[in-house]
Amino acid sequence: MTIYEVGSGQLTVNVIKEIIAKNSSLKLSNDAVARIEKCRKYLDDKLSNNEDPIYGINTGFGYLQHVKVESENLTQLQHNLLLSHACGTGQEVPKEIVKLMLLLKIQSLSYGHSAVALTTVQRLVDFYNSGVLPVIFTQGSLGASGDLAPLAHLALPLIGEGEVWYENQKISASEINEKQNWAPLTLQSKEGLALINGTQFMSAYGVHCLLKAQQFSAWADATASISIDAFDCRIDPFLPQSHIIRPHKGQLNTASAISNWLTGSELISRKGKQTQDPYSFRCVPQVHGASKDSINYIQSVFETEINSVTDNPNVFPDDDLIISAGNFHGQPLALTLDFLCLALAELGSISERRTYQLISGTRGLPPFLVKKAGLNSGLMITQYTAASIVSENKQLCSPASVDSIVSSNGQEDHVSMGANAATKCLRVCDNLERILAIELLTATQALDLRRPEKSSPKIETLLNSYREVVSFNEADRILATDIKASIAFINSYKLD
Repeated sequence: MTIYEVGSGQLTVNVIKEIIAKNSSLKLSNDAVARIEKCRKYLDDKLSNNEDPIYGINTGFGYLQHVKVESENLTQLQHNLLLSHACGTGQEVPKEIVKLMLLLKIQSLSYGHSAVALTTVQRLVDFYNSGVLPVIFTQGSLGASGDLAPLAHLALPLIGEGEVWYENQKISASEINEKQNWAPLTLQSKEGLALINGTQFMSAYGVHCLLKAQQFSAWADATASISIDAFDCRIDPFLPQSHIIRPHKGQLNTASAISNWLTGSELISRKGKQTQDPYSFRCVPQVHGASKDSINYIQSVFETEINSVTDNPNVFPDDDLIISAGNFHGQPLALTLDFLCLALAELGSISERRTYQLISGTRGLPPFLVKKAGLNSGLMITQYTAASIVSENKQLCSPASVDSIVSSNGQEDHVSMGANAATKCLRVCDNLERILAIELLTATQALDLRRPEKSSPKIETLLNSYREVVSFNEADRILATDIKASIAFINSYKLD
């Protein structure tokens, strides 16, 4: 098993992809340990020599900032904070995202500006390495002051409260402590606030969606290439000359990818093609390319975020400063999560249009891509399904980031709603996967109806593998089964 040293360098989406793929364990780097210990000592010394109110450390929270808390109650203050803020509801957060939340929270605390104890960060590392995943809920965060409710649920098991998933069972925190021989932690001043303040719920969803976006962007090019060949399209729109004179990077890369997929195809070089193809085929480089460029920009925002300190207040031992500011505000993430919804929804929108064209009974293909159409409805209703999902994505693209609502008695009077942007972005991702699976089902059916002519070696290799899980549709059958198998294929087949 490989080990990733948290605090040893920049965390990127691709590094996280590698950590997941290798099932790496985490370890705090020596530098991270030194930073954490230095910051904690600074705060302890500060409190022992200073009785002035410091927000969230010896005061109440939010609207209760003016309430001074005596030194003997500072531990209880942090304990109470976790209990009162564990106010999540709704569906459970997927386990893979909870695991990302742990990683990202550890990363943020490793910079030594949060004044948490080393034992606290190490216990989070132990959670990650042992597969102990706190039960967290999707609803409850306003995206400022950070992801309070979800992160409170993430932190509850540290103090022996709440529930966790462990070895595919949901058990109480007290049970996992017994199994692992862990004692519940007694939080010191500021620790509870450091744990629940931050953007790790939004960030984890964003990273998860970006990993999916990378995969689905490549699959969008693959399915489009099969559709282009199956619909007897021209190669002209994918030649480099047109793209060089409008050199958006994503457009150039998409045209190159489509050309690569179609290299060596008998179908693409056929004579007698129509002069122009519909936009959903001809404009794939422009549409897919715009989404690629958007995804790259969004990834840059998230990579800045996951290498940041996002709790409050921030502690600066070298400057003898404790600053109460607003790094927990999720606006950069809220805006880009909404943007990611748009970029992914457009990949689905144009995919559904290609599916519609393929079943239309034109260009020598039978209506609904089935023999004996009429007796058989063929793939007619796959397009209905894709269309309904596309419309759902349009509805989900209504931006969360333009919304706000007052909380904490007016103290927290503008929030990002980034958590809602995050959860709906995952729904858009999952919907895109289904839309692409339907196009794959449709395009491969159309391609087989072109026999004996063949597509490119690369497409034929993919088709042969696909036919091992989804057979050619000779007559009507339950298509939900085929769609499910297509989704599984997208997740198992490795694109070059």
